[in-house]
Amino acid sequence: MAGRGSGPDFVEALARGLDVLTCFDAAHPEMTLAEIATATGLARPTARRLLLTLEELGYVRASGSRFALTPRVLRLGAAYAASLGLWDMARPHLEALVARTGESSSMTQLDGSDIVYVARVAVPKIISLRVDIGTRFPAVPTSQGKVLLAALDADARAAVLAEPTRSGLPDPTYDTAELEAELRAVRARGWALADEELARGIRSIAVPVRDGDGAVRAAMNVTVHAAETSVETLTGEYLPWLMQTAGEVAADWALWQARPQVGG
Repeated sequence: MAGRGSGPDFVEALARGLDVLTCFDAAHPEMTLAEIATATGLARPTARRLLLTLEELGYVRASGSRFALTPRVLRLGAAYAASLGLWDMARPHLEALVARTGESSSMTQLDGSDIVYVARVAVPKIISLRVDIGTRFPAVPTSQGKVLLAALDADARAAVLAEPTRSGLPDPTYDTAELEAELRAVRARGWALADEELARGIRSIAVPVRDGDGAVRAAMNVTVHAAETSVETLTGEYLPWLMQTAGEVAADWALWQARPQVGG
């Protein structure tokens, strides 16, 4: 991973430290020094110094010969969400939507070929996938991923889909022509459905969330258990509420973007 910077101000040490943090995933929650060195392409002494630095800063903990991330890493993601004003704006709207539907609702953004959860209000139901802030899934088999992919131009979408997933799940297989046709339909109608594509029993519908300039910056969904809620209920009953909620978040986002900036 290291050694790819080309700019005159590129800080390789910082890049290598981030490589160490991002080599952990759902499939590798704990790793040895040798495994981390292999995953990052770093020499073991370099990987060791970086791990000890991250441990001292509180981002990594050591247990015997194995290393793992600590909850402090969540501050990095929280700082990103806070910088957008996204979670604070979305929370009351998501809570109102969940109270209305009795189903979980989330917001995600695209990161490479994955979606990453940046806001979520859940209801206590037994489902096969655990989702928290920061959870990643491949974009293609998810309703939110389809919405976000559909918002990209063809070149950007091709570049994104060429990247391997970092979710810890297998890269999805799909027919390119069929996917492009589906994404054209998503753009035309303004919403996407994923019917047990990511996991059996999971059904969801998603819509885009736009910023003050009209650009798609996130996706919002309602997730249900397929055995309890039909596609007809999702599209006929929940979709109008979901679209209304996304519009309310977008309106708040536009106001937040237009707020006076206080100079330092």
